Amino acid sequence: MKNSYAEMTYAELVAKRDDLRREALNLRMAKVLGHVENPLAIRTTRRDIARLNTLIHEYALGIRTKSN
Repeated sequence: MKNSYAEMTYAELVAKRDDLRREALNLRMAKVLGHVENPLAIRTTRRDIARLNTLIHEYALGIRTKSN
């Protein structure tokens, strides 16, 4: 999964990050209610969001080009 993010376009990265943010919110709410089936999913989702933010920031810095 880590390598597949590097192959995504800028728009796909932003869309995926938004989806993961919604998922993270739902997982946090489920944790508060005490119904999380997989507590590890919270950590992996948070780390995936960080990976996506890093790649998006690379586009902003010009390290990656938006034409990819």
